Amino acid sequence: MSDTTGYNSLVSRDPAADLLAIAVELERAGEAGYRIRAFRRAAETVAATDPAELADRAARGTLAKLPGLGEVTARCVAESLAGEEPVYLRRLLATAGRPLDEAAEELHSALRGDCHSHSDWSDGAEPIEAMADAARALGREYLVLTDHSPRLTIARGLTAQRLEQQLAEVERLNAGYGDGFRLLSGIEVDILDDGSLDQADELLGRLDVVVASVHSKLRAPTEVMTPRMLAAVADPHTDILGHCTGRVLRRAGGGTATETRPESTFDAEAVFAACADRGVAVEINSRPDRLDPPKRLLRLAVEAGCLFAIDSDAHFSVQLDWLRFGCERAARCGVPVDRVVNTWPLDRLLAWTRRDRS
Repeated sequence: MSDTTGYNSLVSRDPAADLLAIAVELERAGEAGYRIRAFRRAAETVAATDPAELADRAARGTLAKLPGLGEVTARCVAESLAGEEPVYLRRLLATAGRPLDEAAEELHSALRGDCHSHSDWSDGAEPIEAMADAARALGREYLVLTDHSPRLTIARGLTAQRLEQQLAEVERLNAGYGDGFRLLSGIEVDILDDGSLDQADELLGRLDVVVASVHSKLRAPTEVMTPRMLAAVADPHTDILGHCTGRVLRRAGGGTATETRPESTFDAEAVFAACADRGVAVEINSRPDRLDPPKRLLRLAVEAGCLFAIDSDAHFSVQLDWLRFGCERAARCGVPVDRVVNTWPLDRLLAWTRRDRS
């Protein structure tokens, strides 16, 4: 690698060194090898490029056209050239100086509720009351019941009539709970092919929390999936974007996760920017067979300024304790506690879901 001291005459930071620092932190965090190699390749390119050319490209927005650089690494270089610590590096360093268990436990302790759970009304295994009782036993202040919408027939998605009946059941159960717990009405509504939501607007407007997720045509190309997701995020009823890549994992004997259903492809920067603009939370799905979004996308969502919901997506009451897996990933990726909506007290959460988004 060539000498990079020439940058000192232009800026107070060394972009190649910043890229290498990111690679080192990714290695410490156990990130995928290809991600680490991408930052190392970018560092080599930057170190071999004339500083004046880098400054010119940064001014013209063409850094990403250099061999070995992409949008993320180019943004890091531009920030470094401006004399700023790259946001990507800052997020990595936010948890590097403390034990991960400590950071994750702090986040886990801050959680007040869970915004994604299922009952035997759709594809869950236990009655609503059993799920609520388990949440109360775990010290939760609220649990959002989010059974599936009509299109997902394989999961016994709720028709409008059945959802009406479930709303009455939620009201009945809440009458028996004290001030320390509330069961919230909700839905995991399918995002249809055109980006619309799979339930009547009138019913969606009566629910406390709406999680919108893609469950069909997951292998659609980026140019199809992106506008579909953007339309769903723009829907005024959407509060949380559920398991955004739709991937499914399995763990081999050694504990290594491999994909049995690959990630959907979409313009993550555009979707997360829309979420941040609309105040829609990106779900951190805690299920061990999902762990969605992947860490690289989770960090991108942090950089975009998104809100987050760390959810269990529980289908059995014992799975409500899976939130700790999501907390570990959130801590590893530098998710700020105050941007996790289910750390908020109930009144703040409901004020957020009932906000005017017209």
